[in-house]
Amino acid sequence: MSDLHLHIISFDVPYPANYGGVIDVYYKAKELAGKGVKVHLHSFQYGRRPSVVLDKLFYEVIYYKRNISKKNLIKSVPYIVSSRTSEELVQNLLKDNYPILMEGLHTTSLLDEPSLSGRKRIVRTHNIEHEYYQNLAKVEIDIFKKYYFYNEAAKLRRYEKILKKADLILAISKNDEKYFSSLYDNVKFVPAFHPFKYVNCKPGKGKYVLYHGNLSVAENANAARFLLNNVFNDLDFPLKVAGLNPPRQLVNQFQSRENIELIADPDDTTLHHLIENAHINISITAQKTGLKLKLLNTLYNGRFCLVNDKMLSGSELDDLCIIANNQGAMKRKIKSLFNKDFAEDNVDNRKTKLGTIYNNGHNVESLIELVR
Repeated sequence: MSDLHLHIISFDVPYPANYGGVIDVYYKAKELAGKGVKVHLHSFQYGRRPSVVLDKLFYEVIYYKRNISKKNLIKSVPYIVSSRTSEELVQNLLKDNYPILMEGLHTTSLLDEPSLSGRKRIVRTHNIEHEYYQNLAKVEIDIFKKYYFYNEAAKLRRYEKILKKADLILAISKNDEKYFSSLYDNVKFVPAFHPFKYVNCKPGKGKYVLYHGNLSVAENANAARFLLNNVFNDLDFPLKVAGLNPPRQLVNQFQSRENIELIADPDDTTLHHLIENAHINISITAQKTGLKLKLLNTLYNGRFCLVNDKMLSGSELDDLCIIANNQGAMKRKIKSLFNKDFAEDNVDNRKTKLGTIYNNGHNVESLIELVR
């Protein structure tokens, strides 16, 4: 593989790999480098610092300041795209003729760059972005953010046709593959890359239900409120909610409830301990696009996984989860699951399924063949 060079354009600095999108970027690039691919990593930077970890892993790492000027809000191009354009990036890419992998619709302004028209250009889609922003708007309370999300969704819907100029589109879920294949040629399903090498679930029983997520995201905070007010309003089983930056209103709701605990800003070790010792890890979402990488975390490391069908989103993991789509069904499933042990058979099923679809080693081999 030593002859293969690949430019990867990341929408954010992908280390630390501690939220959905950058997890796939980081572990994909790491697996490629591990196979001898010379990865030239180009990262847009806004808030995250350069990382020596990336310098050690990759052939070349270059950072570009994201242009977060409000002037980009009034452009016809979506803000997530217009704020990630760089002439310096274009000039760096023109120094050779290596293939280019663009992470997310965010970095696809390069598809409109005439000087790069002869290059192999690949786009990794992380979501159906206009649907994602439409759903963000629906759950947002702040009127200004709501307007921004609706406006961005409309721009993204119009802009998405730029993908016709890509040589290859790599969808992150089977649902996304179906959507993009209906509109564009050369779409392939490449499962999400992730940090998990082994299934480490504990057989037996836990004593609580866990919900975790970034609580500064409105959708996750709303999911926590739904569980608090509609599912655990009359259940005796303990609920723990763990996540980053919980809003004050949510914190206040936890203070007057017994059997309910909020763990704010847990570190990785604490979160792992919470996941592996829960009897049930519950994951619900209003978004059906992309892949929720926290689902993989709970399947590799936790016991029973209770989800709504949108959480599965073409993940091919339905038979490893228990599905409930409303509060009544969730209550019944929780009561039933607390009467069961998580068995060795459950662990074996996960090893088989996850080792088949979400095996980083197998998937990176397929990816290398696609980008050559």
